[in-house]
Amino acid sequence: MTDDRKTLHSSHRRQLLQAMGAATGLAMVPELSWAQPGGELTVTNWGGDWNDRTVKFIEAPLVESKGIKIVRALNLEPERKAKLLAEKNLPRGTIDIAHFSGADAFELNEQGIWETLDASKIPNLANVRAPLRSPYFVPWVFGGVTIAYNPKFIKEPPTSLADLWNPKYAGKLGVLDQSFFNWIYMAALVGGGKMNNVDPAWAKLAEMKNTMKPRIYPTHQQLAAGFASEEVWISANYSARIAQWAKDGVSVRSAYPKDGAITIVFGAAMPKKAKNKEAAYLYLNALLDPKGIGQYAQASMYAPSVTNADVPADVKAAIDFTAEQAKSFQNVDYAYQAKNIAAWLERWNKEFKA
Repeated sequence: MTDDRKTLHSSHRRQLLQAMGAATGLAMVPELSWAQPGGELTVTNWGGDWNDRTVKFIEAPLVESKGIKIVRALNLEPERKAKLLAEKNLPRGTIDIAHFSGADAFELNEQGIWETLDASKIPNLANVRAPLRSPYFVPWVFGGVTIAYNPKFIKEPPTSLADLWNPKYAGKLGVLDQSFFNWIYMAALVGGGKMNNVDPAWAKLAEMKNTMKPRIYPTHQQLAAGFASEEVWISANYSARIAQWAKDGVSVRSAYPKDGAITIVFGAAMPKKAKNKEAAYLYLNALLDPKGIGQYAQASMYAPSVTNADVPADVKAAIDFTAEQAKSFQNVDYAYQAKNIAAWLERWNKEFKA
C-alpha cells in the first residue's frame, strides 16, 4: 500500500494545517550550523520493543554517537503527563524530549507545556507529509485502526466495522481495553455518528456487549495471545500491530474497513522547561532521519511520517496506505477528544466493562 497523506481532510487535518503557519516554507532549510550540542538529554518514552527500536535505530546511531548522554525515563502516558504538568511552573524541568501520540500532545499543548519549535533547527521537517505537520509536535510514524481477523475461521475478509457486530462471531470477538476510545469511535461510526459526535456509540456498545459477548483484553500483547490461542477470531487494532503479529507467526490478517481507518500519529515534543534544548533539537531532527525512520518503520510496521524514508518498495506496500484508503481516513478531533475522554472512560468502565 502507498500513501502521500495528501488527502487527510478531517478536522484533525484542518487543525494541523491551520496551526502550522510557523512551519511553512520548510522546503529549503539550511543544514544545522550551530555549535555541536552535547551534555545530558532526558527522554521519556514507552518501554518494551518500542523503546528498544528507538534506541537501536535513532538514539544510539544518531544521537549518542554525537557525544550526548541519553537518560531514559520509561513509563506510560499518565505518568509522563503528570510529570510534565508538575514541572510546568518550575524554573527548569527534568524532561527534554517526551514521546506521545498526537492526541496526548495536543492535550498537553492546550495546557502550555510545549515549546514552539524553531523549524530551522529541524531541517528534516521539510520532508514531513504536510497534513501531519505541527508547530509544537514532530510526527514520527502513523497508522490506522483496521479489522483483525483469523483467516482460518473467517474465509472472506471483513469489509466494514459493522462486521464486529456479526452474530456469527459471538464469543469470538476480542476487544482491547487499552484503546477503549477507538472502540467508542468505531461504535459511533457504525451507529451513524461521527468522529466529533460519539453519542450513538453507547447504544451500539450495549448491543455488542449483549449479543457478541466480547472477550476484553487489557493490552495489545494479551489480545495477540487471544488470536494465537484461537479464542479470538475477530477484533480491530492498529494495522501495524496486526502486521507485527502476522510477522511473528500468529494466524491473523488485516482488512481495511470501507468506513475508514481511525488514524493515530506518534511523535515527540520538547517541553518549554527543557534543560538542554540544543540537544533536544538534534534529537527531534534525528527522529526524521531517512535511514533511521525507515529502519524503525520496517521493524514496527508503522508508516513513516516523511516522504523520503529509506524503505524498500515491497515493505512500503505492506505498511503504508493507498491514496484511495487515505480518502476515507477517520481522523481524531483532538479538541473534542481531550474535552470528553475522561467522561468516556468512566462510562466505558461502568456500562461496557462492568
